[in-house]
Amino acid sequence: MTYACASLSLGFPVFAGKFLAGPNSDQYIAGYAFREFGASVLRATGQFPLWNPYLFGGMPYVAAMHGDIFYPTFLLRMLMPTDVAMTWGFIIHHFLAGLFTHRFLRASGFGFYGSLFGGVAYMMSGQLASLVSPGHDGKLFVSALFPLTLWMLTRGIRDGKAWSWGILAIVIGLAVLSPHPQLLQYLLLASAAFTIYLAVSASKRDGIARREMLIRMAFALGAVVLGLAMGAIQYLPVREYVAWSPRAGGLADYRLATSYAWPLKELFDAYLPQFSGMIDRYWGENGIHFHSDYLGVVSMVLAGAAFSRLKSDPRKGLILFWAVTFVVALLWALGGHTPFYRIPYVIIPGTRFFRAPATVFFVGAMAMAVLSAAGIERVLTRQLSRRYVYGWLGFAGIVVLVGSLGGITSIAQSFAPVEAVDVVVSNSLEVIKGAWRSFAFVLAAAIAILLYARAKIPLAVTGWALALIAAFDSWTIMRDYWSFGRPASIAYASDPAIEQIRRESQPARVLALELERSGFRDPNLGGDGLMVHRVRNVLGYHGNQLGRYNVLLGKDKGFEQIINPNIWHLLNIRFLLTNTQLVDPLFPGARRIAGPVKDAAGATVYLYRLPGENPYAWITPVIVKAADDAVLSTVRDSRFDIRRAALFAEDAPVTAQENVTTLPERLAIEATVSNYAPGKVTLALDAPAPPGSALVVSENYYPGWVAEVDGRPAAIGRADFSLMGVQLPTGARNIELTFRSAPYERGRLITLIALVMALLLVAFGIVRERGRIG
Repeated sequence: MTYACASLSLGFPVFAGKFLAGPNSDQYIAGYAFREFGASVLRATGQFPLWNPYLFGGMPYVAAMHGDIFYPTFLLRMLMPTDVAMTWGFIIHHFLAGLFTHRFLRASGFGFYGSLFGGVAYMMSGQLASLVSPGHDGKLFVSALFPLTLWMLTRGIRDGKAWSWGILAIVIGLAVLSPHPQLLQYLLLASAAFTIYLAVSASKRDGIARREMLIRMAFALGAVVLGLAMGAIQYLPVREYVAWSPRAGGLADYRLATSYAWPLKELFDAYLPQFSGMIDRYWGENGIHFHSDYLGVVSMVLAGAAFSRLKSDPRKGLILFWAVTFVVALLWALGGHTPFYRIPYVIIPGTRFFRAPATVFFVGAMAMAVLSAAGIERVLTRQLSRRYVYGWLGFAGIVVLVGSLGGITSIAQSFAPVEAVDVVVSNSLEVIKGAWRSFAFVLAAAIAILLYARAKIPLAVTGWALALIAAFDSWTIMRDYWSFGRPASIAYASDPAIEQIRRESQPARVLALELERSGFRDPNLGGDGLMVHRVRNVLGYHGNQLGRYNVLLGKDKGFEQIINPNIWHLLNIRFLLTNTQLVDPLFPGARRIAGPVKDAAGATVYLYRLPGENPYAWITPVIVKAADDAVLSTVRDSRFDIRRAALFAEDAPVTAQENVTTLPERLAIEATVSNYAPGKVTLALDAPAPPGSALVVSENYYPGWVAEVDGRPAAIGRADFSLMGVQLPTGARNIELTFRSAPYERGRLITLIALVMALLLVAFGIVRERGRIG
């Protein structure tokens, strides 16, 4: 009940129908569109979608990853509106983080009040509770599963409970399906270290035979393997996609891999979260900082207390393990700010594909929870010296004094880049108030500790008081990060410009751009809001779109090719949606057809029709094969008429004409789309195809697309650098394109088998345990 109240104290606006997706949230910009699309297709067809045609020229829905497709939260979206389900997904996992931590700590031998406090410390830490601000649900899911993983390892490795292995496999499977591969890696690494600690400590303490312990560790490894297999439905498609993704060769360099680390000069945020500025007041080197690194001053006071009289504590080994874990997590989170990160970057597989090493610190938050649980027990057994408490009061008092005199702001000014000095100055009052706030909670905790030490209040009152003070301490900060927005029905409402696009009889893409700075985020102009209305966007917000599409548009140079008329033709761009009337310099010949109108975000937008037919598909009289570099430069060249030749990749399974020196003239044949759905397109030609011709379709090519021409299989491959091309037999009239995914089909079967095996393992363990008790 305590943890439920803590979660609902932050999430109560859900009862008013509000959506937990503020202006800084990825869920507002993209996450809602991903999930609404997936839920609607699943409801309509009973199948998960495999292709997303609405962003970046099209991409595989499962392989490119679109959030928690297969994680159990998809069931919530079957039962309630998508935005409501997403909000409850955050709230439920925030609650579970506290509950699972409590159960893990109880299993580790801590008393009720220590475990109660540890659960509060973990769930209310900035590393978890503030993740709703940037909308990082996958991170929260894995963070909530982490203590459950530790709990099952404790029951299995230390206690030999056979039922724990099946549950552990399911938990790992859920972590895989979250899907957040980076935090999954951190969870597995931390859990592996904890497994070794448990094996060594249990063998020494309980005298467990080496053979028995090796068997338990083998079961733990087997459970992890089974859990990884449970994620096959997601990760077999992802594995195939890696070679096609923007990160095919890993991140560009060490500097990029260490971006969004925790800067050394911002460590003080753990005590004073206002130091580097909260949310929009942030002045630090990472540019944006939508989460909080606040650990909670009460939790910090109690965590330090864990080291008082440590030698006599029977849990000394556990405390030292988590103390070392805290240090390692901190060094890892600091990324390139210390030499330490070179070690995992070089030796741990997969690390080169990830940036934002600071995200590892949910492991540090768990370490804080364990240490603070031990600290509570020091307090309740009156083993904590008063000098320690007075030391914290002195430190908090010094921070208040220095902050009130402007010293902390002066330090911040010396750290901040020149362009952010004004932000630091404007944040000075918040720093002063924050210093007093932190002091007040240190004082409140100190009063409770000292009153109990003098036998002025009973043990139960002290235990509950410290937990409630810690919860309120973090709540006063985290409430700013739980930013609710309007219901999705309002936030993504249609407008006349969108309706004008939807009236188009043939598939068309819109180039949605914010050409004038507006000061707020508009999901239609800088995100995936148009996807909600099934409007195909040239760009969008994703990050894992097909790598060749990025190259085609010149992403590394700010998508410079979007003003190229050849690109308009290639990508079926018929519309420009923007927030200014001054478009002629970049888009000459654009004709306004709607606007000014207000969109759902409040922006004044205009809709333009771009010059040219720019159809969804066209017929070329000749097929040519060439290297990618040559194809790229050719299709970008305004002198090249893309309707006169289909330029296929050298490995495409089509027959090309040799020694083409002069391109034939355009064909008069037109292709019309008679049916268009995600992953399935039917086209008809208004005249029979001549020999040697090809159909080029303005949809990204990816393995899994198959073509049938007049009911017979036809050769299909990558054409015009990134698009689909189909070799047409003589006389062809009807073409059907379908996207299938063999890795998905294999992965689905493996996932189902692994899930059944895990459930059988749980049942076997329960039966065995009952037999042992009997």
